[in-house]
Amino acid sequence: MTQRAEPVEVNRGHLGQDEPSSRSLPFAAPLWLSRRVKQSIVTLDMEGVLTPEIWIAVAERTDIAELRRTTRDEPDYDKLMRARLALLDRHGITLSKIQEVIGSLAPLPGAVEFLDALRARVQVVILSDTFEQFAQPLIRQMKWPALLCHRLVVANDCITGYELRMPDQKRAAVRALQSLNYQVLAAGDSFNDTTMLAQADHGFLLHAPPAIITQFPQFPAFDNYAALLAALNARF
Repeated sequence: MTQRAEPVEVNRGHLGQDEPSSRSLPFAAPLWLSRRVKQSIVTLDMEGVLTPEIWIAVAERTDIAELRRTTRDEPDYDKLMRARLALLDRHGITLSKIQEVIGSLAPLPGAVEFLDALRARVQVVILSDTFEQFAQPLIRQMKWPALLCHRLVVANDCITGYELRMPDQKRAAVRALQSLNYQVLAAGDSFNDTTMLAQADHGFLLHAPPAIITQFPQFPAFDNYAALLAALNARF
């Protein structure tokens, strides 16, 4: 004969506001009623943190000095991109030419090993203001981490515009991960990373220029992967 399980008293101190009450339950209490666990996830910028700056590489290959300007120099991303697109049009630089440059690039020294060590412990998402048409060769070399970025508008191999996946997408992605009960640790190097770092539970700068380190002293700053990895590991 099957016996009926004895009611289990659930300690209300383990419950959230929107979870079941502490009345007797005619079944064994599930683990989530006795313990809440917040997992960790890491979000990283790509260019300057894990890979060379693509636009600087294009500037060096094409001798267009104005293309060296990046999000480390210009906090207004739309202003920066409009200037870039105007330069590409003026000098006849096509998407395939830029992709040729990108194909010659490799991740920064130590970046792949850093990602390998980090991903052995925690999930990693790359949050970048690069574009789908640029990123693939570099993402392949880094063993295909998840990447959230934007998209270029292209006609006959000419870049005519760009489409943001959404405004302030790095911060929005961190907030979404937090809503899924993740502790988010984030690292970046530029103006366009600072809202992501501020939203994260723990934000860090890596390879950031002195001006950004000075302007955002609330974020611990590191200049090598070993130091950042130690800081991240200490907070899992």
